[in-house]
Amino acid sequence: MKAVIIGGGIIGLSAAYYLQKSGWSVTVLDQTDLGDSCSYGNLGMIVPSHFVPLAAPGMITQGIKWMFNSRSPFYVKPSLNPELISWGLKFIKSATQQKVDSAAVPLRDINLLSKHLYGELSTQPGYDFALENKGILMYYKTEKFAEEETHLAEKAQSLGLDVAVLNQQEVQALEPTTKLDVLGAVHYRCDAHLYPNKLIPQLILDLKNKGVQFQTGSAVQKIITAGGRVKKVVTEAGDYDCDVAVVAGGSWLPRITKMAGVHVPLMPGKGYSFTQDNPTHKLEVPAILCEARVAITPMNGHMRYGGTMEIAPVNQTINMKRVEGIVQSVPKYFPSIDLAMPAEKDIWFGFRPCTPDGLPYIGISKKVNNLVIAGGHAMSGLSLGPATGKLVAELAGQEKLSMDIQAFSPDRFA
Repeated sequence: MKAVIIGGGIIGLSAAYYLQKSGWSVTVLDQTDLGDSCSYGNLGMIVPSHFVPLAAPGMITQGIKWMFNSRSPFYVKPSLNPELISWGLKFIKSATQQKVDSAAVPLRDINLLSKHLYGELSTQPGYDFALENKGILMYYKTEKFAEEETHLAEKAQSLGLDVAVLNQQEVQALEPTTKLDVLGAVHYRCDAHLYPNKLIPQLILDLKNKGVQFQTGSAVQKIITAGGRVKKVVTEAGDYDCDVAVVAGGSWLPRITKMAGVHVPLMPGKGYSFTQDNPTHKLEVPAILCEARVAITPMNGHMRYGGTMEIAPVNQTINMKRVEGIVQSVPKYFPSIDLAMPAEKDIWFGFRPCTPDGLPYIGISKKVNNLVIAGGHAMSGLSLGPATGKLVAELAGQEKLSMDIQAFSPDRFA
């Protein structure tokens, strides 16, 4: 049985791993050389704590305020682009408390499944990607955010997650070498982190050693269907027959699925990160700065800083004001960390694939019964990689699924 996977980021590679493990002959297609996917520059966080989707109540109002601040963490570029308008209307419709509440359990379950699978993967020969189970600290400076985060922590506890609300002294005890200027933090002890720059090359090498074929540097030009099935994927480098096709194309997902006659609404959200190789101050526990929406991860001796979400068509420009916003926020929480503005050449950026409701697409299209769609993971692609890959393999083999994926249906906006 042949599987063709379109997309070589963490989702596509994870799908290849579990499909190969299930006995499939696998080919991975990617338009790049696999050297700069979103999977490399992210913050390496595995986050059962992230059970609230991006489309949440209050995000519309806050987003409008942020549109007038060039250093804000969230920005939707105004445009008459019909795809953006359609996406925005669906986002507004999805940002209700009822929909957020119904998303909590599936988001929790898929993150916990992924965390378990990362634990399994870390014990396999050839894998050493600095997996650590220290949790994540959600820092807050204001009473408003203290109240919001405490309420969220209570919700997390009701979902069975390991969470603790800490005062300033308790947080300081976890970071004894770094001065803090915060009211407190929520410690999501259920979370973990790893070093993606080790994970991705190790995964690619393992797949190649196991016979997975890679065709890189050539974009998909056409998907040929007949009788409600994908028959062939056509690239610049050649044609590929398949029994199942998996689309894991990140922010290019809609363009690829459209070739098979399937429409999935999605917009790219540009994010930035930069890494200090020999930091003077290194945090013990990964951090998210709640008011600033900035994330910081100590990974493999480095410190990586990241943030912002620019919803706009794919573009290659770096907005230094957004990066400035990240840099300026850090000493407000950690006065002892004197963070210099990175040079433009040292700034990484990538496009997070954002669905209108903040839930990924994982499932088989009703229109094409051997087309598995796996994408739209936004900021949680790395966190959800293994779980998505395993679910893809189960879907392809018509096996019993590891969890209920109805909430992730790729047809839910049809």
